[in-house]
Amino acid sequence: MRTIVTRLIRHKSSVPQTRFVSASSTGGRYLSTDSNKIDEPFNVEEAETVHVPPPLTEKLLVLGGNGFVGSHVCKEALDRGLSVSSLSRSGRSSLQEPWATRVTWHQGNLLSSDLLKDALDGVTSVISCVGGFGSNSYMYKINGTANINAIRAASEKGVKRFVYISAADFGLAKYLLSGYYEGKRAAETELLTRFAYGGIILRPGFIYGTRSVGNMKIPLGVFGSPMEMVLQQAKPLNQLPLVGPLFTPPVNVESVAKVAVRAATDPVFPPGIVDVHGIQRYSQQKSR
Repeated sequence: MRTIVTRLIRHKSSVPQTRFVSASSTGGRYLSTDSNKIDEPFNVEEAETVHVPPPLTEKLLVLGGNGFVGSHVCKEALDRGLSVSSLSRSGRSSLQEPWATRVTWHQGNLLSSDLLKDALDGVTSVISCVGGFGSNSYMYKINGTANINAIRAASEKGVKRFVYISAADFGLAKYLLSGYYEGKRAAETELLTRFAYGGIILRPGFIYGTRSVGNMKIPLGVFGSPMEMVLQQAKPLNQLPLVGPLFTPPVNVESVAKVAVRAATDPVFPPGIVDVHGIQRYSQQKSR
């Protein structure tokens, strides 16, 4: 980084200098002007370019950075000029893309607090994309306990902001996937408690985009994008009892990544819960 620094040089002028003079006869003081003394005002003579240390770079830790959403978050953060690291159970991403070589990959389990604390060294913000499906007990552990451990460790390390990719409530689905939603909501509660001023929860519905599975690329946007356009216009249906949440529009994974990175780095981004409509709105705004 190069900064222009202006060097100021004094030049003489005929401006008189004002000073205090003691008045012995009255014991007081009065102002007098001594025309033999001159002030030396600043005049610019030259500018010099000097090297100064660059500002501290924001360091972002992405939990689950090698997954579908997490990989897009990593790429978005790198495009924004951030220093990016990731912690996941499998470690380095299998994606053979140039951006992946610029991420510092950590392998570890969020249920192990020691590994997590090492990965948090020097981190200023965290985005968690960790989640999964399975039995109810497993879903609670991976969606709830793992994220709660991360939130607590980040708080103890002095991390400024924490963004959690949660999930929209799909009504009847929360009864069928009780462990999933109970875990998500437990993590949300912990986040809003620990990060009252820097905790942001994103609640997207179905997330579409190009998903890489091995050497295959699955274009989920083929039906996800048209559905988003239609359901955006059906927002009132979202308020219907029981079935309303089924009308929650899908959202592009790039939009989720963009909003997540902005929320993690923009100090004026408001804390709290951002639903799918908020994600769509923020993604259309220009980044600061």
